[in-house]
Amino acid sequence: MRKGQQDFVTVVSDVEQGILIEVINSHQQAPVIERLMAQPIEVRQAVAEVSVDMWGGFPKVVESVFPNAVLVIDRFHVMKAVNQDLNKLRQKLGVTNRGSKFLLLGNGADLRADL
Repeated sequence: MRKGQQDFVTVVSDVEQGILIEVINSHQQAPVIERLMAQPIEVRQAVAEVSVDMWGGFPKVVESVFPNAVLVIDRFHVMKAVNQDLNKLRQKLGVTNRGSKFLLLGNGADLRADL
C-alpha cells in the first residue's frame, strides 16, 4: 500500500459486526470481482449496502457481485471532493476573506449577522 503510487488494496469488512473479512491485493475490477465471486451466492445476495471510495470501477464491481446491494460513497471521500472543488472555486473567484469556507459550508443557524 503506497498512497500516490497506485498500489492499493481493497478491504472487505462487515461494519455492523466490526470484523475484517478479507484484504484483496488489488484495486482493479477483474481481480476484485474474481475474489468476491468466491463468496457463496447466498452471502452475496444478503449484502444490503456497500460503502466505497470514489474509484470509478466500484459501481461495476458492486453491480456484478452484490445484486441486491445499494452502492454508497463514503462520507470522507464525498467531503474531500466537495472541499477540493470549493477551494478551487474560491481561488478562481479570488475569495480570500478569512472564514469564507465556513460561510459556505457552515450550518446556516450558526451564522452571525456581522459575518
